[in-house]
Amino acid sequence: MCPIAAAGFDGYHGPLMPSARSGDAFRLAGALAAVAAVALALRWWLADSNAATVSISLLLIVLIAAATARLWVAIVTSIVAMLVINFFFLPPTGTFRIADPHNWVAVFVFLAVSLVASNLSAAARARTREAVARRDELARLFDLSRDVLILGEGPGAIAQLARSIARRFDLEYVAIALPQDGDWNVHEAGTSTIDLDRRELASAFAAAHASLEFDAMARTYAGHRVMNAGTEHVRLVPLRARTMPIGILAAAGRPVEAGTLDALAGIAAIAIERASLLEARKAGELARQREELQTTLLASIGHDLRTPLTAIRVAASNIQSPALGEADRNEQSELILSEAERLSRLFQNIIDMARIDAGAVATEPRWTHAAEIVAAARDQARHSLQQHVVDVTAEGDVPVRLDPRLAAGALAHVLENAAQYSPAGTAIRVLTRLHQHELIIEVLDEGRGIAPGELAHLFDRFYRGGAGAETRASGTGMGLWIARGLLAAEHGRIWAENRPEGGARFTIAVPVQIRPPESSPSHA
Repeated sequence: MCPIAAAGFDGYHGPLMPSARSGDAFRLAGALAAVAAVALALRWWLADSNAATVSISLLLIVLIAAATARLWVAIVTSIVAMLVINFFFLPPTGTFRIADPHNWVAVFVFLAVSLVASNLSAAARARTREAVARRDELARLFDLSRDVLILGEGPGAIAQLARSIARRFDLEYVAIALPQDGDWNVHEAGTSTIDLDRRELASAFAAAHASLEFDAMARTYAGHRVMNAGTEHVRLVPLRARTMPIGILAAAGRPVEAGTLDALAGIAAIAIERASLLEARKAGELARQREELQTTLLASIGHDLRTPLTAIRVAASNIQSPALGEADRNEQSELILSEAERLSRLFQNIIDMARIDAGAVATEPRWTHAAEIVAAARDQARHSLQQHVVDVTAEGDVPVRLDPRLAAGALAHVLENAAQYSPAGTAIRVLTRLHQHELIIEVLDEGRGIAPGELAHLFDRFYRGGAGAETRASGTGMGLWIARGLLAAEHGRIWAENRPEGGARFTIAVPVQIRPPESSPSHA
């Protein structure tokens, strides 16, 4: 007899549910009714008392019962069919006595054939159920493996893994317990809530350290155990990275084979190790970026500090010369003021960059006009715009509520960039308009445009365009990055594109509140 079928387990090797028992009872009643109908038809309707015909007809019913129901249904049907043959068709009829010894042989051969055929059919059905169950478990493992490949990074990765296991394997409770500083960091998922005993977890973890033996019969490694938590039976499986235990997987709910649980724990351990490696790689990348940033910052600032300081020192020395005329003295004074303003702008950029990195850019929204923002930005960038004509066009310049200081600062950096990458004497156009509760500011220049390979890096820190800069030595590569950071504090955006007629277009979009026309003026 097939062990699976005899034990009365379903496709997942779990106990029979009430619905399965009621279904078997219904099939048994149908099989017995079919036996009675065939017996009546052969006995009284066809008046056929041939034992061979009766046996074959009833054996067909037994085989149908074995193919559609569990083994016990086929066994009961076989016994009832044998008794029907004995009572109605073997002389002396109407009794359970058998006069002819040959009929004894026929009765027992019928019973043996029906039982053997029923057992073979039940075994085939059990193997089919087992194959389907294993196929389903393999599909679940495959789906979980795909989840691991797209698993995110950061502290929520392990909790996301626990949710994936609970969802894929239809488990009521899943917990991934990882040892941490003498305690356990437990990530739970599922519809049930279970208080895991930390002592049981520690005991299971210590047992996993003790041995790494493979049980060929159970198809699992050592360390599996069951923990009772109230009415729930929680299965504990070691999580092993290579051969070393790194934690415990706890599962409760739908029965899952021990071998499948072991494979599941292996996939979970790989996912945990992958998340750890990703975090280590991210930390290493951040450290490399910090070192690279410090090196670039020092090189960029050192270069941009030396140039204006040298110019100021030379101009100051020239002013002290008694032979210098009044016009030349004024020119040197203007040069000193210009370079001092350039130094002030550089230090302001450094301060803004530090504030953006620290997330300390505070917003102070108030009611203002787009024209005021453009005017403030032009004033900040006046030194860079001296050799350009700035043409401003405003559409629907109504009061809007935003932080004008941040918006003007970002626009000033964009204007400086446009001036740097446009030929002297060309016009820079600034267009402002409102669109779906956003203030849109466009800056259009007449330079050479943006190379396709530069679009992806245009707003990176310290990135300087490779070609087309009219004042190449004056840029630090911080301006556009700072502009994006200032706008991000207001949930704004900035992007760049090439114009079909030549030059580049930078677009700033900042969410704003628009004052209704009937509102009274306010500067709150």
